[in-house]
Amino acid sequence: MTFKEDIIGHGTWYDKLAAEIIKREKKLGRNLDLLRVESGVAASGIPHIGSFSEVTRNYAVSIALKEQGYNSEFIVFSDNKDGLRSVPRGLPKTLEKYIGFPVTEIPDPFKCHSSYGDHMVNLLLEALDNSGIKYKLIKGTEAYAKGLLNEEIRVLLENAKHVGQIVKEETGQEKYLEALPYFPVCESCGRIYTTKAYKFLPEENKVLYVCEGMEIKRKWLEGCGHKGEADYTKGQGKLAWKAGEFAARWRALGIRFEAYGKDIADSVRVNDRISREVLGYEPPMHVQYEMFLDKGGKKISKSVGNVFTPQVWFRYGSPQSMVLLTLKRFVGTRNVSVVDIPRYMDELDELEDVYFGRKRIKDQKEKAKLTGLYKYCWFMNPPTHPKVHVPYNLLVELAKVAPEGSEERFVASKLQDYGYVKGELPDHLKRRIKYALNWARDFKETTETFVELSPQERKAIEQLVQKLRTVDNAEAIQSAIFESARNNEIKPKKFFRTLYTLLLGTPSGPRLGPYLIDMGKENAIKVLERKLKTAKNQP
Repeated sequence: MTFKEDIIGHGTWYDKLAAEIIKREKKLGRNLDLLRVESGVAASGIPHIGSFSEVTRNYAVSIALKEQGYNSEFIVFSDNKDGLRSVPRGLPKTLEKYIGFPVTEIPDPFKCHSSYGDHMVNLLLEALDNSGIKYKLIKGTEAYAKGLLNEEIRVLLENAKHVGQIVKEETGQEKYLEALPYFPVCESCGRIYTTKAYKFLPEENKVLYVCEGMEIKRKWLEGCGHKGEADYTKGQGKLAWKAGEFAARWRALGIRFEAYGKDIADSVRVNDRISREVLGYEPPMHVQYEMFLDKGGKKISKSVGNVFTPQVWFRYGSPQSMVLLTLKRFVGTRNVSVVDIPRYMDELDELEDVYFGRKRIKDQKEKAKLTGLYKYCWFMNPPTHPKVHVPYNLLVELAKVAPEGSEERFVASKLQDYGYVKGELPDHLKRRIKYALNWARDFKETTETFVELSPQERKAIEQLVQKLRTVDNAEAIQSAIFESARNNEIKPKKFFRTLYTLLLGTPSGPRLGPYLIDMGKENAIKVLERKLKTAKNQP
């Protein structure tokens, strides 16, 4: 076997996973005409980076299946029949009176959609559309109303005792030993989850229920006490997601792969067993991923209030840079915040350089992985030509010193002066300038690039800082950089790379003398002095 043959598909983790899915499906003897991949998305709170990443990761697997010659369809299942359990921090407290109601029955507090649930779902769909993700949307309310899950609901209700026993064995929860795994919407008060379905009437396709109440966040929400009946074929309730809804969706839709977050591992384990033992459907292949954390180490959550949304990212960075964040690694926790956006913007440029051969990678597997990752960031529709790359931090620093009212013109003229472009700026660069202007308006500093400095480099930078205080033209600064390098026995090329990394976060950039004049000598001195304090010493 040659070295090249070891590379599966485009050389990424997603290609390897797709190959495993195909191998598994063949072993199971299932039909390979259509391999469906699913992402279940919540509609009860503001979608965040984690919500977006679940979709992009599953979508990448669907694309990888297509790239290996199989027909694949990507399903986004919106759980918009879910009930509101708490009011996410930052939203009006007036929503508290709707706790327990299905999210599509709650008015939109922003008054731009037909319901609270539709507003939340559309925020996510907007981000998916902006990123170029192709999907088939299935809304929970419509799925239940149209009878998509009717057969699965019937089987689960007929085998409710078995379902309850599985839940108990896997989680210790005994709730479903007494209650059916189905929540009717109370026809009296309109709440869901406050109801307890206690009897199945198979001939009538109905369940009998009583609106008892529900425990939310260790507090009891009293039910209205109404006793009634619900016809599951008419969408008058929904399955308990922990006790069979996942499994029902998998079987009804023929799902072959669905990744899931670490926080719902118990529920997935329960549903895998229900799928096999009750519904007779081998569950899809899974991969468990861990959560994105904020810089304080807390899970990013709609209820906690530390929501980092795709819409925030789009103010400062491109959709594809956010896709890179989500696809770069599949497993393991990662700390993420707005300050990471400049780094991912520049990293996407580096991947593009590898893809178009501007940057040479000797190891063929590594090259395949990086070019493959770039293609997945563009969902197999990458640009046909390389773009002009300008370090993000350079744009931010220029934006900071731009004259008020003519910021875009000023930055564009400087890029022309530095030789990045001749004539009119391309559209992608105009968008990048807008991102940087937004950053400069909203934040004091760009992302920190931490480097290790040798004693000689520290001394050279200190000497350069002193020299900057005494010179006032670009050529003198350029000469001072060379002089500081030579005085400390550092190759000038290496010293320039160090300075670019400290100032711009990338190893190259415009001619430093003119740039430091444009940036403002005092600003440059402050940055270099701050970097000297934060940089580590080389071991």
